[in-house]
Amino acid sequence: MHPNKLLTDFLEYLEVERSRSQKTIENYSFYIKRFLMWAEISKPEDITIELIRNYRIYLNRWTDEKGVGLKKNTQNYHVIAIRSFLKYLAKRDIKSLSAEKIEIGKNPTHEIEFLDGDEVERLLQAASSNDLKTLRDRAILELLFSAGLRVSELVNINRDQINLQRQEFSVRGKGDKIRIVFISDTAKSALEKYLDKRTDAEEEVFINISKNISGTVSKIRRDKLKNKKAKTQTKRLTARSVERIVKFYAAKAGIVKDVHPHTLRHSFATDLLANGADIRSVQTMLGHSSITTTQIYTHITNVQLKDTHKKFHGKRK
Repeated sequence: MHPNKLLTDFLEYLEVERSRSQKTIENYSFYIKRFLMWAEISKPEDITIELIRNYRIYLNRWTDEKGVGLKKNTQNYHVIAIRSFLKYLAKRDIKSLSAEKIEIGKNPTHEIEFLDGDEVERLLQAASSNDLKTLRDRAILELLFSAGLRVSELVNINRDQINLQRQEFSVRGKGDKIRIVFISDTAKSALEKYLDKRTDAEEEVFINISKNISGTVSKIRRDKLKNKKAKTQTKRLTARSVERIVKFYAAKAGIVKDVHPHTLRHSFATDLLANGADIRSVQTMLGHSSITTTQIYTHITNVQLKDTHKKFHGKRK
């Protein structure tokens, strides 16, 4: 059977039997198609360890029209997808290279950028007006920091998900995994003020708000049937819109760091660990499937090691 047909079967397997998210399926499709186009093979048996080695060299040397190459972790994602494809072939008893023969390169460690307590407070206070748009933005900032949400999780929240009384709700994270997140008193207050000011019946929590509408989106709802343009004004916020909102208030607060929504997720994790939370609990709250992912925070938040160094190092007798 031709590899392209097997790829289609593999993607359907991921969707139906493995219940992988649509984003994961899209990524695997892209990575494996890229490999098959480069390899120009006609049957799975043609996949050899030498072919994989040459492909990895190709990925490492590849550059776009601006001369920018692929990051090491992106190169590894390509290889991980190929390995998964080979495992699927083995599961179907289709002769090809054994996935175990392919080693995954080590991802380079990178420094985590996060905001300290003062910077978080300045960022939140930068959204302090009482108009609907600013109340929405304050709720976004509070929720990103309070619950450690991914931006994709934030924009997909609906009103019926949130239990303000219990200050918790469930979100669907990577791999369609559902987890419970908790919000602080200040995040609860920000959400209440924002939702109380909303007079529409839209199910989405975070929506676009037209600049020419003062304090209410009810007019938009009334005009929906009359004006098609108005329909686009109540749609769910996109991840890109949230990124622009976060950057706007970071600049307004005078924060010189390059602040993204994920910066607040990093800040959430480092704040918990620095104040004594155990790493397993933080792993659960972040929705990490592996403790290894959570451990990227420990080298900058290990207060105990810092105190030990201060207590015992450099004591001259």
